[in-house]
Order: sequence, then C-alpha cells, then structure tokens
Amino acid sequence: MFLPFFQTLREAGVPVSLREYLAFLEGMRAGLVTYDVEGFYFLARSAMVKDERNLDKFDRAFSKSFQGLGEITMDQVLNAVDIPADWLEKMAEKHLSPEEKAEIEALGGFDKLMETLKERLKEQQGRHQGGNKWIGTAGTSPFGAYGYNPEGVRIGQSESRHQRAVKVWDKREFRDFDDTVEIGTRNIKVALKRLRKWARDGAEEELDLNGTIRATAEHGYLDVKTRPERRNAVKVLLFLDVGGSMDPHVKLVEELFSAARAEFKHLEYYYFHNCLYEGVWRDNRRRWNAQIPTHEVLRSYNSDYKCIFVGDASMSPYEIAFAGGANEHWNPESGQVWLTRALDQWPNCLWLNPLARKYWQYTQSVGMIQQIFGPDRMVPMTLSGIEAGMKLLGR
Repeated sequence: MFLPFFQTLREAGVPVSLREYLAFLEGMRAGLVTYDVEGFYFLARSAMVKDERNLDKFDRAFSKSFQGLGEITMDQVLNAVDIPADWLEKMAEKHLSPEEKAEIEALGGFDKLMETLKERLKEQQGRHQGGNKWIGTAGTSPFGAYGYNPEGVRIGQSESRHQRAVKVWDKREFRDFDDTVEIGTRNIKVALKRLRKWARDGAEEELDLNGTIRATAEHGYLDVKTRPERRNAVKVLLFLDVGGSMDPHVKLVEELFSAARAEFKHLEYYYFHNCLYEGVWRDNRRRWNAQIPTHEVLRSYNSDYKCIFVGDASMSPYEIAFAGGANEHWNPESGQVWLTRALDQWPNCLWLNPLARKYWQYTQSVGMIQQIFGPDRMVPMTLSGIEAGMKLLGR
C-alpha cells in the first residue's frame, strides 16, 4: 500500500533506494508506530532520507501522498476498528452561514482581547470541544482552533483557517526555502539582471581572448592569458517572510530565492515572520533558540547594500503598530519601529509582495506597509514587478 509513496519520493527527487524502502516496511511490520501520524512521518523520514538536503523534498512528497490523513471524520472513527481519537487532529468545523458570521463581532480591541483571554484561561479547567466560549476546537470562540471570529487568538491549531487571528500561541514549525529548486522560468533571472554592477574579481579563471591574441602576436607563439571572471558586484540583503499566510506562495518565493542565489555573489538572507522585530534567523528549525538580534544585522551591513523584503504583508494591524502585537511572541517594540530602522540603515529598500496587486486594497496591513516604505517601494512579485523593483534599486 506504500508503493505509490515510494514512487512519489523518487519523482520528487529523493534518492531513496529499494533497500531503504524495505527497511521502512520492516519498521511498519514490527509495529514501531501505530495510529500515530507524527511517528509515522518520522519513521518514514529516518528510513528513507540520508541527506538533510533532501528533507524539504521529502516533506513535499509526504504531504502529497498522505494529504488528509489527519482529517479523519467522526463517522470513520465510529465505523472503524481500534482507531484511537489521537488520530484526529481536529473535528468537523462548525459551519456558519453568512448571517451567523456577521453576528460575530470583535471583542473590542487588542488590549480587551488579551484581558479576556487571561480571564478565560483562569476559569477553564480542561479541554473543550465546540461551543462559543471556552478555549478548544470546532467552536466559534475567539480563542481556540478552527472556529470563526474576525479578531481572535489561535491556540491549538495546525494552520490558519480564516487568517484573522491577531496572535498565535502555538509553537509552529516553518521550513527553510529551498535554494536548489529548478527555476520554472528563466525570466526571473533576467528580471533580476536589471540590478547589476559588473566587476572583475576572484582567481584568474576566465580566458582573456583579446589578451591571448595580442600576446601570441607579440611573442610569435601561443601565449594563453586569463583574467578574473566578471561578476555582479551588487550587494543584496534579503529578508524573507516565512510561514502562515506565506505558505501558498512558497514555490514562487523559492524560485526567486534560487535565482537570487545564482545572480548575486554578495547575497545575505534572513527569515522573519509577518513583520520585522527584534530577532531574525537563518535556519527555521532553530528559529526559537538561535535568533540573531536585528540590531546586530543593522550593524553588520553597510548602507550600500540593496535591501529587499519578501512577504505578503498580510497580518493583523496590531503586529505593525503596537508593542506586544506580534503574532507569536511579545515584542517590546512595534514592527513599524523596526521597519523604520531598516529603512534608515538601507535607504535603497524594496518590498516584494507575492500577493496579487488587486487584493492589496482588501488588507489593511498591506496599506500600512506601503505607507512605511512608500507606495512605489512595494511591487508585486510578477516579472514586470520584479523588473520595476530592480530598476528602482539600481538608481
């Protein structure tokens, strides 16, 4: 039954051998994992992935092969034999009509939301399923998972459903963008070439044809001359938004990231989530215990760097405007303060937005970021948008 999974791994570029696949089957037959989706994932990964560079490819193949595994319905549970409730990552969502959704209003601002959550946590004694008050799942409470509220706190949920939470209190895992992805179109590279300043540096590794002809004519024998290769001397600093509402844009951002790694010799990159705050990171697996202070980044790179932020700018306005408004932690200073510092350090700055321009007007936070950067400093992540942005940075 796992043969299609094996084939999907091979198609995704994971060099899994038949011996590794058989070792995985032996582990399943021995009962190393039983009705445990997470355990099944780690067993398969440990058996069939031998190089950490292939972890990202494995994740995509696993998701494609077992999509919906964690969404077993209650009817399936009742009709099955010996399937524990732990298989259920969530229960069926309580569907609301447009009229019911319209009746659900925000609690009255960020401070009130935090105050109510604190009181609710004091009152609640255990896990809750459904309903409209307690912190749990499948209800309409502004605190919990898979419910609907226009301004809530997400707790105990694997992913965003309505993208309306102003704070998320779960330790979520993000993955690094894969910079080895094959470019879907070379036009992205062509667009990035708008930002270039040629210089010859490095070892003498390129044939100097004119010099060779000249030296050969002068000396009367073949005299091969070489010279340093001509490279793009522009220095680029990338800040990449990762996770949450950026998940649908992963493929596009990976293509951009791959093209940038190939085009710019002097490229530095950091990850952030939603908005820039006091810490950034280079590895999403270590984003909680190996953060780099943003002040350190500001001190490390001179103002001659071209700074590019990549993100959909879709978040709660609190995350930009308020201290403590960050989605996953309590930030001492607002995101706007940190973005302003970045603009002061790197005046030649740009925000690339993978969200289609026609949707920008419907998200308040996009307008707030545009106001901070300037309306012409946010461009869509289309070929024409990237070209326009590179021309702007090249001035």
